[in-house]
Amino acid sequence: MLQAEEVMSMVRLHKCGWGAKRIAKEFGCARNTARRYLREGGVIAYQGRPRVSALDGLDDWLRERFFRHDGNADVIRQELADEHGIVISLRSVERGVQHWRRELKAQKRATVRFETAPGHQMQIDFGDTRVWIGGERVRIHVFVGTLGYSRRMHIRASQRQRQADWFEGMEGAFLRFGGIPEEVLIDNAKALVDHHDAVTREVRFNARLHAFARYWGFKPRACAPYRARTKGKDERGVGYVKKNAIAGRRFESWAAFEAHLDRWTREVADQREHGTTGVAPVERFAAEARALRPLAGRAPFGQLRDLVRKVQADCAIDLDTNSYSVPWRLIGESVQVVVLAGRVIIRHAGQVVADHALCRGRRQRIVDRTHFVGVAGFEGSVRADPVEIAPAALLRPLAEYEAVAGGGW
Repeated sequence: MLQAEEVMSMVRLHKCGWGAKRIAKEFGCARNTARRYLREGGVIAYQGRPRVSALDGLDDWLRERFFRHDGNADVIRQELADEHGIVISLRSVERGVQHWRRELKAQKRATVRFETAPGHQMQIDFGDTRVWIGGERVRIHVFVGTLGYSRRMHIRASQRQRQADWFEGMEGAFLRFGGIPEEVLIDNAKALVDHHDAVTREVRFNARLHAFARYWGFKPRACAPYRARTKGKDERGVGYVKKNAIAGRRFESWAAFEAHLDRWTREVADQREHGTTGVAPVERFAAEARALRPLAGRAPFGQLRDLVRKVQADCAIDLDTNSYSVPWRLIGESVQVVVLAGRVIIRHAGQVVADHALCRGRRQRIVDRTHFVGVAGFEGSVRADPVEIAPAALLRPLAEYEAVAGGGW
C-alpha cells in the first residue's frame, strides 16, 4: 500500500500526461494498482470486512439494562445468557456498553433545580451520626423536615429510625410550622415505601403511611430510587445539621442535646441568609405560613399505636427494647399496650393496670413499685388469696380504628 504523498504524486504526474504504465514503473507497483489510484483521484480508504458481534441487534435491550443496573456489565452478561442464550466474556459486554458510560455518569450528577410554591411541599429525610452525650459516643438518627419554598427546617433527634419516628418527625414539623403542606416528598425508606420500581416508577406506599397521610390531609410522594438529588433541599439540610449543629460538640445529657438543637434551629438555621434564596428562612416563611393548611386541632396520630404484649415473669412487658412494669398478678396474661402522647398505657380486660412515661432510651427498665406489693422479698410473702381475672374482651372496637383513620382501607 502506497503512502498518501506517493499517491498524490501519481495524480500530479497523470495530469502532466504520464500514463498508468509509466507511473507504475516509476513507483514500483502493479499497473492495476496505479490505475485504481488514478481512477479514485487520490488515497483509497481501507475497507476491511465488517466486524460481526454477538450483540448485534440488541442495542435497545442493552441500553435499557445498562441504565437499569446502574452500569453493572456483569449483571448484563448474566441476563444475556438467561434471556438470549448468548454466552460471552465480561470484557466483550464492557466494550459493548462503553459508549453509554459517560451518559450514565452525567445523569447521576445532573440536577435540575425544582422550586415549589409556598405551602406546596415539604421534604423529609433521616441522617445518621455519632454524638458525645454524657461522656459516651452515641449513634443517633436525625430527622430533618424542610419546607420547599422558605427552606425553614424542623429537626428531631432519635435513637431509632422506625416508622413511628418518621411519623413523630412529620407531626413535630406540622406543629412547628403551624400547618400542613400539600405534599411530603420522602426517601424510599422501608418503613414507608413497600415497593418502588426504578424503571416504571410505580410506587406502593405502606398502608399505615396511607392512613397517616389521610389523617393529616397531605399527599405522599417518593423521590426516584437511587436519585437522592431529587430531594436536594433536604439532603443538604441533613448535611448542614451534621456539620454545623452537631459536629465537635459534647452534651451532658439527651435533654441538653435536644435543647441545643431547638435553640440552634431558632437562632442559627432560621436566621441565616440562605445560599439559594438569599433570604433568611424565617423571613421567607411569612409568605409560606399563609399557604399551609390549618391543623384543625388534630390529636397526634400516634394514639393509633395499639399493641398486644404478654406479661413476663419479671412482672413487665417489653416495648422497643425497654421493659415496663405491670402488676405481678398478671404474669402470663396478654395485655393491651397503647402508646399515646408520650405515655405507655397498659390495659387488661378493659381496665388500665399501668401507666408509664414513654422512655426515649434503650434497654431501660421502668418500674412502678406498687406493682410488686405482695411479692415475696418485696414487702412480705405473696398473698395467697385467689385473684379473679375477668375474661378477655375485645381490646378496642374496630369501628374506632375506622373512625380515626378516615374510613376503610
